[in-house]
Amino acid sequence: MLDNIHPGRQGRLRSNLSGELEYHSFLPSRLQDCLPLALDEGTRRAISDCRGILGEMQGMARFIPNVGMYLTMYVRKEALLSSQIEGTQCTFDDVLDPSLTENASRDLEDVVRYVEATEHAVKLLDEIPLCTRMLRQVHRVLLEGVRGSDRHPGELRTSQNWVGATGCTLSQAAYVPPNVDDMNEALSDLEVFLNEETSLDPIVKAALAHYQFETIHPFLDGNGRIGRLLITLSLMNDGILELPVLYPSYELKRRRSTYYEWLMRVREAGDYEGWVGFFCDCLLRSAADARDSMRALAELHASSERLILSSMKRGSANALRLLELLEGNPIVDVNFVASRLELSASGANSLIGSMTHLGLLVQRDSSRKRYRIFSYEPYLRILRSGDEPL
Repeated sequence: MLDNIHPGRQGRLRSNLSGELEYHSFLPSRLQDCLPLALDEGTRRAISDCRGILGEMQGMARFIPNVGMYLTMYVRKEALLSSQIEGTQCTFDDVLDPSLTENASRDLEDVVRYVEATEHAVKLLDEIPLCTRMLRQVHRVLLEGVRGSDRHPGELRTSQNWVGATGCTLSQAAYVPPNVDDMNEALSDLEVFLNEETSLDPIVKAALAHYQFETIHPFLDGNGRIGRLLITLSLMNDGILELPVLYPSYELKRRRSTYYEWLMRVREAGDYEGWVGFFCDCLLRSAADARDSMRALAELHASSERLILSSMKRGSANALRLLELLEGNPIVDVNFVASRLELSASGANSLIGSMTHLGLLVQRDSSRKRYRIFSYEPYLRILRSGDEPL
């Protein structure tokens, strides 16, 4: 609650309006004014370990065949996990199932749009600085045409917002972000921090940037998802990542209550060091899972290739083409395979049958005789880790 916010290096409460309409909003300090941080040994070790893992993944990404396919899966996984933090109830299989995309639920539409927003953001990083203008463009892609499209996609808020239980009023809010004038000034300061602050380790910088963005809360909807996307964008902007090779929401989702508590604790007491320690531990665990998954996916590719070549003397060329297709589209039907590999329906059906016999494909509903859907189960088992809705 706002009563727990005490003035300090993190900022203070500001009084707005007067009389019966008076309320208080939070005025955050500039991040530059909160430095230097006194990080403990555990946090410094987590930063070092995390940088080591990210460097290892960067190296793996340069040499693993079909790494682009895996990164596409990672973007989808991050989109799912970040959306699940906000309450989305779909799973990783839902995101990949072509039979659901034509009749997508609102939850699934949100995840699909997050994927598009991430891809757009990564492209924009090569064209413009990491700034409010970029985040507005990404926000527009995130919300336009889906749930939240009535919340002014791509536009900064022009009114006071607040955070709290569904249906709560401003006076009942757990947190009231900066008023509009303070919000605009804070965003300008954040831009400077993102692009000119060079004294911090990029992981610490990403932690602080994420906190500050969530504290500013500049949009009427989608702040959490854009703020978590900012983690990856900040790391890429500072050169610690060349590609989106991790899904930072993995551990934040698992520890969602503690995650929200830490964001509030900084606002209340200015404990930046504690927040950075929590963030670095979460990022380390997320990076380790992403690295282990990438290793497992690469090993699965190699073992699947060997299995195909040793078991399918005839037809192995098309089976290898199907394997490549499955790494980008692990849930397929006969028509999809026939179309993408330019095979007849009977040829695609026979090829799927061979891959099913090898244990690489599994029919998702064994009772169906027509319109059957198959999944590359060994692949999905690796990627499903942590995908259960909250």
